[in-house]
Amino acid sequence: MATAGEASDPLTSAERKAAAARARSAHEAGRAARHERLAHESASPFLRDAHLRIAALHLSTAACHRTAAELQDAFADRLMAWARRPGSPRPLFMTGVAKACGSGGAALTLVGTGSADLALAASDEPSRAAQELEFLLGEGPARDATSTVGPVTATGDALARRWPGYGPAVGELGIAEVAAVPLSLDGSCVGALTVYDPAPGVAGSTALAEIAEAVTRSVILGPAGVADLHEGIDLRARVHQAAGMVSVQLDCPVADALELIRAHAFGEGVPAHRVAQRIVEGELRLG
Repeated sequence: MATAGEASDPLTSAERKAAAARARSAHEAGRAARHERLAHESASPFLRDAHLRIAALHLSTAACHRTAAELQDAFADRLMAWARRPGSPRPLFMTGVAKACGSGGAALTLVGTGSADLALAASDEPSRAAQELEFLLGEGPARDATSTVGPVTATGDALARRWPGYGPAVGELGIAEVAAVPLSLDGSCVGALTVYDPAPGVAGSTALAEIAEAVTRSVILGPAGVADLHEGIDLRARVHQAAGMVSVQLDCPVADALELIRAHAFGEGVPAHRVAQRIVEGELRLG
């Protein structure tokens, strides 16, 4: 977990996370090598197979930590380049995730209490807009990936067939293909990584799942070091705060109030958090 000092210095945090991930990768690789050696030395076929299975698990974990280190290294490089260009936009961690996935964009979504989705981060504005559409319309790849706890992919006409609202809307953003994989933590699904217009072969690949696991380990388990990832959570929190206020005002369930906010935002063509901000500040009253 990053310290408060690291949270204000994302470059230091990224460098330390990269170093820690490389150390964990080396440790897991060493454990894999030990079990491979024991398998080679074992006279028992049963023990040999057991050691080889354990070695494979350690190698998989080592690869995950290595990917996490590469993501943090790339982020640190972009932060250093940004520091030499005063006035330029601050780099986003998710931009590197999208590049690693070989996709045009990527978004990270967490699942909160009662399956309420919390927008966590996106690589660019089209990806953020696509993520917002899932929240407004209540359907899309991240939602399906978290509900089924499995990979989801759709391209071309299949987008509209699978998601009648989301499919055409995301197509208007210029996105022709989406793929999502669940994020697992301690045996539970905590969200999804979604990529937009991935390169051929990326959707459904083990590489995408490996990057999702690396993001879970390097970001979700210690997000304070990547300050950019907090913004989406704050925005969604404001939406749920506004839903509570509307629920009291209209004497209706919070779920119904949330749907009213979503419908109003979609009708106006603005993000839900902007509608929520107006409600919280008393500038807008629904119903």
